[in-house]
Amino acid sequence: MAQAEYVQESLAGLDPTVGGVDPALPLYATTFVVVDLETTGGAPDGGGITEIGAVKVRGGEELGVLATLVNPGQPIPPFITVLTGITQAMLLPAPPIEEVLPSFLEFIADAVLVAHNAPYDVGFLKAACARHGYRWPNPRVLDTAALARRVLTRDEVPNRKLGTLAAYFRTATQPTHRALDDAKATVDVLHGLIGRLGGHRVDTVGDAIEFARAVTPTQRRKRHLAEGLPKVPGVYIFRAADDRPLYVGTSGDIATRVRSYFTAGEKRARISEMLAAAERVEAVECAHSLEAEVRELRLIAAHAPPYNRRSKYPERMVWLKLTDGPYPRLSIVRDISPTDTAYLGPFTSRRAAELAAAGFHDAVPLRQCTHRLSLRTVTPACALAELGRCPAPCEHRITPEEYDDRAVEPFRTATASDPRPVVDALLARIDVLAADQRYEEAAVVRYRLAAVLRATVRMQRLAALTGIAELAAARPAAQGGWELALVRHGRLAGAGVSPPGVHPRPTLNAIRATAETVPGGHGPVPSATAEESERILSWLERPETRLVEMSSGWSSPAGGAGRFRDLLAKAESGASHQLSTERS
Repeated sequence: MAQAEYVQESLAGLDPTVGGVDPALPLYATTFVVVDLETTGGAPDGGGITEIGAVKVRGGEELGVLATLVNPGQPIPPFITVLTGITQAMLLPAPPIEEVLPSFLEFIADAVLVAHNAPYDVGFLKAACARHGYRWPNPRVLDTAALARRVLTRDEVPNRKLGTLAAYFRTATQPTHRALDDAKATVDVLHGLIGRLGGHRVDTVGDAIEFARAVTPTQRRKRHLAEGLPKVPGVYIFRAADDRPLYVGTSGDIATRVRSYFTAGEKRARISEMLAAAERVEAVECAHSLEAEVRELRLIAAHAPPYNRRSKYPERMVWLKLTDGPYPRLSIVRDISPTDTAYLGPFTSRRAAELAAAGFHDAVPLRQCTHRLSLRTVTPACALAELGRCPAPCEHRITPEEYDDRAVEPFRTATASDPRPVVDALLARIDVLAADQRYEEAAVVRYRLAAVLRATVRMQRLAALTGIAELAAARPAAQGGWELALVRHGRLAGAGVSPPGVHPRPTLNAIRATAETVPGGHGPVPSATAEESERILSWLERPETRLVEMSSGWSSPAGGAGRFRDLLAKAESGASHQLSTERS
C-alpha cells in the first residue's frame, strides 16, 4: 500500500501579514510615487481636494503619470483661485474624490509615497479614504522637505520651500501651484537629494526615511553597526570595545530590530548611552522565537549586561520554607535542599516573600519569633501571644501535634495542592475589617492574599511542567513547516524547524539526538530559571501549539491554586468589595 503523502494542517490565524516596501531595498531599485495635491485649504476632513498630480519613477525613469482635477463639492475660496488658477467652472465637470480614489490607490500600490511637506498631502488622502470607506494602504512615506532639512545647509538654500529647492537643483519643471507641475518638480528635487545621501551612507529606502527624521549624531555615526545582520529570529548583543556585552535583546527579525535602535523612534536615554559605547553587534541565529527568548534569558543571566534591566540576577530569587525542628516557623532562604518538604517560591524579591509570609501569618497561627524552641525548655512568650496572634508554643501552651494540625499543615496543603483554608481565612478577615470600616487594614490583607495566591499559582504551574522528564511540542511556522521544541524538566533542551511539506518526525528525532542532557532535581525549578520555564509554558499554552510526546502526564491538582486565578485578578486590581463573592 502506498504511503499517504504528508499534508500540514491549516490553522486559523496563521495568514502571513502583508508588509509594504522592504526597508532594505536600495534606493535605485525603489519605486517612488511623487504626489502633490491642490486643495481648498483648511484642515483635512475627507473633502477639499481640487487636483491630484502623481508621477511614478524608479531608477530615474518615469514609469507613469496620474493627473486629474477633482470636484470638491464646495466653493473654492477666491485666494485659492488666485494662487492656483483653478476656477469653479473648471471643477464642475470633474469627478468627485470618491471616483478618483480607486485609481489613485491602485497607482500607488507597492510604492513609496513621496511628497513635499508630506503630512499635509497624506492627511488629506487618508481623510478622504476614511470618509468614503476605502482602506488606506499605509505606504512608506518620504518627505522631501524633511529630507532637505537634513541634507542641505542654510549656506546652500535659505529655506526648504519647493520653489527654492527647484531653483537650487535646476529642475526641468518649475512649480506653479498646479498638482502635476509641482509633482514633476518634486521628482527632480528627490533625485537631487538622493544624490547627496551617498555621502551620509544612506543607500536604502528605510535609511532614507529614517535619515529624514530627527536622529541623534550618535545614532547617525553608529548606524553602520546594523549592517550585515541576518533577517531571522535570534538574539543580538551590543558589545563594547573590550568585547563585553552591553545589551542583549531578541527579535523575530534581528536586522530590522537592530536598525530600529538608530531611528528617531528610539528615545530611551539609557539606550542612547549604550549606543555611544557600543562598537559592534553580534547576532545569534535561532530556530524560532522560543529559542531566541530562552537564549536571551541565559545570556543576560550569564553576563549581567549593564543596560539590561530585567532578568539579570536569577540567583537572587528567594524561597519561603518551614524550618526544621519542633514548632516550625516560616523562613526566607536563598536555596532549598532535598530535605525540605514544605516551601513556596521562587520569589523575585525578599519583599514579595515577606508579603506572602504575612498572609500566612494572618491566616494560620504560625509562630513569628526566630528562637529555636525546645520541647523540654520553656521560653518566655512575646507580645503576639498576649494579643492572641500566636498560640505560644514557646511556653508549651499548644502541643506539637496540635500546632502541626492548626499551623503547619495548612501551609503544606496550600503550597502543594489546595490553598482554600488559607484563602477562606484571609477573606473572612477582610470581611471583618470591612464591616468595621477599617478599609486601609482590609486593603493590606488583600495585598497579602494576592501575594499568597500569586506564589502558589506560580509554583504549582511550574511544578506541573518541570516534573515531566521530556516533552516534545510543535507549532506551525509562519512560512510553513513546524517549529519544534524539546523540553526536559522545564528547560529547553533542543529546538528546530521542520521544512514545509515534510513530515516533522525526522527533524524531531535529530533534535532529540543532539539535545542537552537535563537531569532532574528538587523543587519546582530544578533545571532552569523560573523565567525560562514560564516562557516555555507560555509557548506551550498557545492554542496553535501541539503536544507531540510526553514521558509522563502533564496535570495540575483539580483542587489546586489554579482555580483561584479569577480571585487573584480581582485582588490585584483592588476590587476588595468583590472578594467575598468568591467564597461560595
